[in-house]
Amino acid sequence: MKKIHVLFHDGGGGHRNAAVALQAVIGQQQRDWQIELIQFQDLTDRLDVLRKLTGIRIQQQYNILLQNGWTLGSTYLLRMLQATIRLFHRPLVNLLERFWREKPADLLISVIPHFNRQICESWTKVYPARPFVTIITDLADFPPRFWIEPIKDQYVIAGAEKAADQARSMGHDDAHIFLTSGMILRPDFYLEDNSDPQELRKEMGLRPDLPTAIVLFGGHGSKVMYDITERLNAAGLPLQLILICGRNEELAAKLRARQWKLPNHVVGFTKEVHRLMRAADFLIGKPGPGSIAEAMVRKLPVLIECNAWTLPQERYNAEWVQEKGVGIVLKSFEDVAESVKRMLDPASLAAFRKNVEAQENSAVFEIPEILAKLLGEPGAEPRSRTPAPVATHTL
Repeated sequence: MKKIHVLFHDGGGGHRNAAVALQAVIGQQQRDWQIELIQFQDLTDRLDVLRKLTGIRIQQQYNILLQNGWTLGSTYLLRMLQATIRLFHRPLVNLLERFWREKPADLLISVIPHFNRQICESWTKVYPARPFVTIITDLADFPPRFWIEPIKDQYVIAGAEKAADQARSMGHDDAHIFLTSGMILRPDFYLEDNSDPQELRKEMGLRPDLPTAIVLFGGHGSKVMYDITERLNAAGLPLQLILICGRNEELAAKLRARQWKLPNHVVGFTKEVHRLMRAADFLIGKPGPGSIAEAMVRKLPVLIECNAWTLPQERYNAEWVQEKGVGIVLKSFEDVAESVKRMLDPASLAAFRKNVEAQENSAVFEIPEILAKLLGEPGAEPRSRTPAPVATHTL
C-alpha cells in the first residue's frame, strides 16, 4: 500500500476542503493508497512568530480579517508574512526534515501557499526520489513565493491555463506541470440531484415561486452579508436569500434577530452547500476560487465584488468570471441592488446560464490519475468518476 501525506491548513476553508476532497475521492475509488491529512499549523506551531506576539495563530488571524472585511492593504501584510517565512527558512526546513524522517510516505502533497519552498526542500533532502506535488487551490498564482517556486523538484497541478502558464514562466517543464479542467472540489458537488428546487425552498420556509440567491462568503462568513441583505431588503426586489454564515455565529444571530421584508433562510456551518445551491438561481459572494468553482459545477451564475479590499490572490478570479461571461463583477456591493435587477432579467440570466453550462470541471477525478502516474502506476485503469451516494439530509 502506497502512503500519501497531504498538507493543509485552516486559513480560509478552501485548503481543508481540497485535502478532504482528495481523501474522499481516493477512498471512493478504492485505490491501494493510505492518505494522511496533516494540519500544517499544528506541525509548525513552535515557529509561529505571530502567535508568540499576539497569542493568535496565523490561520486564525487570517480568518478574523475575512470575517470583518479588514482586507485593505492585504498585499502588504502578505509580503510581510512571506518575509518572515524567509527569515525562518532554515529552522522551518530542519523542523520539517525531522517530521518526514519520523513519518515517511511515498508522495507528499501541499494544498497551501507560501511554504512550498520549505516543504519541497525538506522533503527532497530526506526522500530525493519521491515526488512533491503542489495542488493550486486558486485559479492563478500570485507571484513571487505564493504557490509556485522556481525549484525543479516541485510538481504543479493547476486548475486554469493562467496558473499553468505561470509555472512555465517560473522554469518548470511540461513534465512537472499538470493542467486539470478546474479547481478541486468535494465529490458530493458532483452527485446527481433530481430534487425539486421549489420543494427545497419550501423546506427552508421560503416561497417556492420566488427567484432565490444564495449568499456565500466562505466557511467563516463576512459581515458584508448583513449590508447586502439590508440593501436588497430596501430595494423591494422580487427576491429571497439563502444566507450561509459558516462558523460566524455572531453574524447568523444578527441576521436571524431582525425582521426582514425580504424572505430569507439563515444557515450556519453546513456540509450541505451543494444541496442548498440546488434551491438557488444564482450566487452572491466574494471572488473566492472555491465558491466560484462550486457555483459553476452546480450551474449557478455568480455576482461578485472586486476592488482594493479584495484579497490579491483572488483578483484574477474576477477577470476569469468576466472573460467566461458567467456572472457580474461589481466594484462595490453598494451597487448590489442594481446588479441583482440585471441578474433577474430573464434574457440576462439565460445568457449567464448558457455560459455556465459550458464550464466543465472534473478535476477531483483527474487528480488521482496524475498521482498514480507520479507513483509509477502508469498502467492503472481509470477509476469511476461517479461519486458514491451519500445520505440525504433535510435542509
